[in-house]
Amino acid sequence: MNTIQQIAQEAITLLMRLIAIPSVSRNETEAADLIETYLRECGAKPKRQGCNVWCEQLSLADDHRPTLLLNAHIDTVRPAATWEHAPFQPTLEDGKLYGLGANDCGGGLVSLMHVFLHLRHRTDLPYRLIFLASAEEEVSGKEGIESVLPRLPHIDVALVGEPTGMQPAIAEKGLMVLDCTAHGRSGHAARNEGVNAIYEALPDIEWFRTFRFPRQTPLLGPVKMSVTMVEAGTQHNVVPDECRFVVDIRANECYTNEEILDEVRRHIKCDAIPRSTRLHSSRIDPEHPLIRAAVTLGREPFGSPTLSDQALMRFPSFKMGPGNSARSHTADEYIRPTEIEEAIGIYLHMLQAMK
Repeated sequence: MNTIQQIAQEAITLLMRLIAIPSVSRNETEAADLIETYLRECGAKPKRQGCNVWCEQLSLADDHRPTLLLNAHIDTVRPAATWEHAPFQPTLEDGKLYGLGANDCGGGLVSLMHVFLHLRHRTDLPYRLIFLASAEEEVSGKEGIESVLPRLPHIDVALVGEPTGMQPAIAEKGLMVLDCTAHGRSGHAARNEGVNAIYEALPDIEWFRTFRFPRQTPLLGPVKMSVTMVEAGTQHNVVPDECRFVVDIRANECYTNEEILDEVRRHIKCDAIPRSTRLHSSRIDPEHPLIRAAVTLGREPFGSPTLSDQALMRFPSFKMGPGNSARSHTADEYIRPTEIEEAIGIYLHMLQAMK
């Protein structure tokens, strides 16, 4: 068994222990305890805030070289009702490891953790490494990575271990949800009175359906706006005086959420209140040395429509991890142990090739 196989076996064993611990978002304490204890037993010196656990490359604590953050999340979604395997019982079957969080994003978590542990004493790498296992990613919670970043040293770039088939996602769409309200005046539906708020809302709903932001890119395409919920009225014979609707907006890397909100408000009549503007799109230069190193290993950069903790990072980042995003949040989620072994090998080649 070679070094990469040994590291992978240790990572897979840890992943099986993590799968056995329920760690649905905002309930990650026991899983964080295991990660903290494991890192300490491996000779690292983990730090912790809430359910976020991180380690710094202490041998380079006072060094001025750039800092590379290796990040993956601890938490999972709730298990779907249609699981056939037990979601919290790790099961190896036909070359697949089944279990909730195995793919999203336990495989990336244990792979990056063991890469950090393997490299943490190296002083000849061009980056100083920090490993962070973060909480509340699946709910974009404020007690997750957002609460930890101010406590970390300056970060120059981040590698996020989300399942991408080990292809580098060099751009990721952001998210902003708008609660919109059109106003009318109530009246009796049998008489020609009142102002129907549904009719007041229709031109704005049509604008969201048809408007196209001018700037788009090959990686992420256009900004996407979708009206996903509509609610109005109290009973059949009352003209509604309010129509409320929800808009899901996915920003490409050309726009900030604030820019999109300003453009929306210039065009629509109804009130538009964002639930948050903090989940921004992200990107990294395709010529960044890490991306060039990945391409040299046969990896193909792409743009990702799905959200991750990158949305809360205000520094260059990309995601690249074992597994397949299509398996995430599905019943009988799985990852192949061979995918973890491949990921560890690629990570090590990438990071050690950059001298």
